[in-house]
Amino acid sequence: MPRSGKEARERLVKAALELFLERGFDAVTAAEIAARAGVTERTYFRHFPDKREVLFDGERALTEWVTEALASVPADVPLWPAIRRTVDLIVPPLEANRPDSDRLAAIVAATPALRERAVSKEARLVAIITDLLVGRGASADEAALVARTAWGVLAHAIGAWRAAPGTPLQQHVDRGFTLLSGLVSA
Repeated sequence: MPRSGKEARERLVKAALELFLERGFDAVTAAEIAARAGVTERTYFRHFPDKREVLFDGERALTEWVTEALASVPADVPLWPAIRRTVDLIVPPLEANRPDSDRLAAIVAATPALRERAVSKEARLVAIITDLLVGRGASADEAALVARTAWGVLAHAIGAWRAAPGTPLQQHVDRGFTLLSGLVSA
């Protein structure tokens, strides 16, 4: 049995990913995830309100990475360079999390009901980034546009990265921002 809440949570996420990949999301119950993780079903529900949320546990970490990265950029850095630095700063933890991220992407792609949750997750993160940028002094319109655009570049880069195993994510991020720059200046 896991001795800490954090360990139990990690084991539940790992068990869920394994089971969903083996049998598909719809064929797995919370009780089966709990059993695989070596905890009770009650413990499962103390950590996750439903079966979908175990898959999106990484949203908390991603929010922390973005928040900390943007906070580390000096306040006098202009809006677009600040968000670019922020994206660059979250690349290393995204790369370190690739195995779980790839498994999650495969499960979401195979399960239409999860795609809606993934879109909701992205919208929430864009809203958080927008609020953080407003907190740095950007207007709401500027902040929303920059947040959506930067997230779009990152999402595009992650898709290209997944399609080209063995390449670094930063290469795809750099290419995405370069493509955008070329389109804007044309």
